[in-house]
Amino acid sequence: MKVLLTGHKGYIGTVAGAMLTSAGHDVVGLDTDLFAGCDFGQPAPEIPEIRKDIREVTTADLDGFEAIVHLAALSNDPLGDLDPGLTYEINHKASIRLAELSKRAGVRRFVFSSSCSTYGAADDGFLDETAALNPVTPYGESKVLVERDIVPLADENFSPTFMRNATAYGASPRLRLDIVLNDLVASALATGRILIKSDGTPWRPIVHIRDIIGAMLAVLEAPKSAIHNAIFNVGQTSENYRISELAEIVAETVPNCQIEYAPGGGPDKRCYRVNCDKIQKTLTHFRPQWTARQGAQELYDAYRAAGFSAADLKSGRYFRIHNIRHLLENRQLDPSLRWTRTAFTERVAV
Repeated sequence: MKVLLTGHKGYIGTVAGAMLTSAGHDVVGLDTDLFAGCDFGQPAPEIPEIRKDIREVTTADLDGFEAIVHLAALSNDPLGDLDPGLTYEINHKASIRLAELSKRAGVRRFVFSSSCSTYGAADDGFLDETAALNPVTPYGESKVLVERDIVPLADENFSPTFMRNATAYGASPRLRLDIVLNDLVASALATGRILIKSDGTPWRPIVHIRDIIGAMLAVLEAPKSAIHNAIFNVGQTSENYRISELAEIVAETVPNCQIEYAPGGGPDKRCYRVNCDKIQKTLTHFRPQWTARQGAQELYDAYRAAGFSAADLKSGRYFRIHNIRHLLENRQLDPSLRWTRTAFTERVAV
């Protein structure tokens, strides 16, 4: 297929471009590249791209595409809390507009990167795709609203699919350390301490970014009847862990480190376990490959190969909220998180 990959310069997108291309798809990226300079390890292979804010997309930008894989978003809870109004504008309203324009342009498949954070606060039971949604952050709520508002757009010529990804982990050319396993391994290597900021009891389902992308590839390859207006929890039912359990895995992976609990850390209201059986039963080409233990080892090896240090951890370059604040303070972004004219001209020139 000819596929438009939004957010191709991001944490998942820099890996997805190569994986989609290797699978035989004709891939074009679309990204405003907010995190230029936050690179890690080897750069991602270049793909053709449209350098544009997701809010500025036109129907003409979408002509000729058969599918859209929509990753672009303000990508986590701290970033979403920076300005909840912007979270809804970018994550919710711009996504709905993109879906509407896609349908108008004749795009037949729309694969939306949703999140298990839509479940929010829950008990210890396993949640499947029919469970009640209870988001506790603007980020989680924005994903719920996108699902709600795109469902009615589906018809015989337009098939949306909603991928509720578990918490991501794994090495990437645009590394993030504001996600749990990546952060714990980085802290263990750089400081010798695995710092748990809660009481360690919250549940998290986790999934490697390559398995997230593998699930999206399976959607692109599946018959329409299997994916039309369908919702999938993306991950493995066996890959639900308490934060304390993830810390123990990291302690067994990274030599000479110890687990510490932050003073005053209490229960995290974001606590949920998910059942991921549906996706493997429905999309028979999808077989997740990664476990938390394998992921911790991959991250440890990648950090060591890149010479990752305490200075890298302290710099904040791999924390999305830090970079956005830096760009705002230096007036490279305006308050709407659009590039200022001078900053945009400099980046396009590069």
